[in-house]
Amino acid sequence: MDTLLRFTRQSESVIALGEADAQLNKLIHVIGELELTVRHNHFYSLAMSVIGQQLSAKAASTIRKRVSLLCPEFSPEHVLQIPVEQLREAGVSRPKIAYIHDLCGRIQSKELDFGGIHQLNNEQVIQMLTAVKGIGTWTAEMFLIFSLGRTDVLSLADVGLQRAARWLYDTPDALAQHGPRWNPYASVASLYLWESIDRGLVDSGASIDELYQSASQ
Repeated sequence: MDTLLRFTRQSESVIALGEADAQLNKLIHVIGELELTVRHNHFYSLAMSVIGQQLSAKAASTIRKRVSLLCPEFSPEHVLQIPVEQLREAGVSRPKIAYIHDLCGRIQSKELDFGGIHQLNNEQVIQMLTAVKGIGTWTAEMFLIFSLGRTDVLSLADVGLQRAARWLYDTPDALAQHGPRWNPYASVASLYLWESIDRGLVDSGASIDELYQSASQ
């Protein structure tokens, strides 16, 4: 069963971020409440992350839906039973199919065991996951946030976060410069930055100060 995490102005993490970073506090004020669904089917999360690599959000969503229809009971055993050509017709590339099959095999052989994963720190989880073909640091970081619910993850290589941070702070290397002050709630800050893109704020032509003043009226 998935877990829904809600972040409001009264949440400890949101209060701490607002106190630590004035610009981020303005963005929090403009966006308001956010929710994060933590998906506890770890295999599903990783496989879908692999499918979405290097694709637009829209294309990734379409292909994930097709694959989910092919395999309603999403487990390594059932995924391996899907003919390769059906996965190809759903839009999954041959290299990604090979990566997912490698993931299935490692889970079945217990080489990759999620049993004690919650006892591992972030670096240990990243090291464990990146041993799997097709899973890099970024995918492992997304797994930490969206499958383990870790609130202290900052993906410095995430292009969306980099773009949103440049807009928010109006400086070139804003993510690396300002990110450290968000600990131990960097994941929550990241959610707000991603949301600023999803809501069109970053591409609106308005600065955060202009949006904040408008929202405060």
